[in-house]
Amino acid sequence: MPTGRGRGRSFKSDLELEALGAPIEVRRHPAARRLTLRVSKTKRAVIVTVPADCQMEEAGRFVKSNLDWVRDRLGRVPAPIPFTDGARIPLRGRMHCVCFLGARRARQVVEVAEAGAGGALPRLLVSGRLEHASRRLRDWLYEQARADLESCVGRHTGTLDVKARSISLRDQTSRWGSCTAGGFLSFSWRLILAPAHVLDYVAAHEVAHLVEMNHGPRFWKQVARCMPRLEEAKRWLRSHGADLHRYGAAP
Repeated sequence: MPTGRGRGRSFKSDLELEALGAPIEVRRHPAARRLTLRVSKTKRAVIVTVPADCQMEEAGRFVKSNLDWVRDRLGRVPAPIPFTDGARIPLRGRMHCVCFLGARRARQVVEVAEAGAGGALPRLLVSGRLEHASRRLRDWLYEQARADLESCVGRHTGTLDVKARSISLRDQTSRWGSCTAGGFLSFSWRLILAPAHVLDYVAAHEVAHLVEMNHGPRFWKQVARCMPRLEEAKRWLRSHGADLHRYGAAP
């Protein structure tokens, strides 16, 4: 991670650099003593952290002086996979092929067609006007994620004899789930793309916070009561979690 010294007084939140071909976020941190640079795999963006008094011009020079390093790191980030006809995306850990059917009569907005002969992938058949198909697929994935998470949360709250006040879904990049002291649970909808036991683990993790609002030994005992395969799920998220943010992203 390249670093450099900072000075100056002005600050802006965004930096334009056409030569890079990737979004750049400039973040001011009061404790930062020098400029630092990293590439976010989940956002496919360049993150520049600068001291509070750093000028924007210096941040730009700092990025330009490290273009080769940034391009190398960006080159290692898998390309985004938007929701388009023919795209291959995972659903509950199993790859599916997206098929946009266009405007036609269908029993459901999205139907799952199991794999046929010859090793073909199962298909996600999306009906409706083509310009709305991507949004329809995303909405359907949200609904699937909510249904799975509500089922898992209900099971785990029963195990631990606690109650969640509400469940919400977001598209957050920094965490897979969260729990407030008031009992409000929030999850990433992208968990529906992961294997079922991974989604189940994240649900158990957040439900356990209704008992222990920390990550101490007693907390992990609560998670283990709900989810014996927690270590397997944690390893999967560490290895493959960032990759889930590729799907549905803009090309």
